[in-house]
Amino acid sequence: MSKIFAHRGFSGKYPENTMLAFSKAVEIGVDGIELDVHLTKDNVLVIIHDEDIRRTCNGQGLVRDMTYEELSAFDASAGFRGVYGVNKIPTLREYFELVKDTDVITNIELKTGIFEYPTIEQKTIDMIREFHLEEKIILSSFNHYTILRCAQIAPEIKRGFLCESWLINYGKYTAENNVQCCHPLHLSLSQAVVDEMHTAGCEINTWTVNEYEDIERLSAMGVDALIGNFPDRMIEKLR
Repeated sequence: MSKIFAHRGFSGKYPENTMLAFSKAVEIGVDGIELDVHLTKDNVLVIIHDEDIRRTCNGQGLVRDMTYEELSAFDASAGFRGVYGVNKIPTLREYFELVKDTDVITNIELKTGIFEYPTIEQKTIDMIREFHLEEKIILSSFNHYTILRCAQIAPEIKRGFLCESWLINYGKYTAENNVQCCHPLHLSLSQAVVDEMHTAGCEINTWTVNEYEDIERLSAMGVDALIGNFPDRMIEKLR
């Protein structure tokens, strides 16, 4: 059975990438949580999807240009503003405190596709090790150089190449770079593509799977994990 991962937490019903969305995902019994990490001006690892806060917060500006104290002044409730009170941008440390004693797998997407954030890989891995979570983490990025750096720093931590293109022999490419997981956009998957990835020995964790028919189709293909905004739908369909 495919594992169930909550995309940016339980983001279909709660503000994405907030402690509320993460705690609600844990409550309903997900196998894993996917989240996004940036680095602030004062080198704090924070959880937010975009480089600019304007879409999810009541403000604007680049995460990298602000300190964590400055970011903490904003409400990160996105489309749920006023529904669940004020929800701040969480730190990765806060999140780890929530899940450290659970069996939840955490898929950390390092957001180095626009800004590389020198040292973000080392800082993230140092914190993973501090909380002894090495066996419950998948590090992923659209910047595949970031993942290769992670492999050099912490070969023991599982890694995934993110991609939203229709690549040929994606599994072979992933395996040849000593990366364990493919993280493709679900629309690019067919049974033949899934089979190629599995033949190469890769785990397939696909996103963003929200519709019942897609949940059923991808699970039947043998995809290892489904990452979606509505983990309750996946639980209903698969369990």
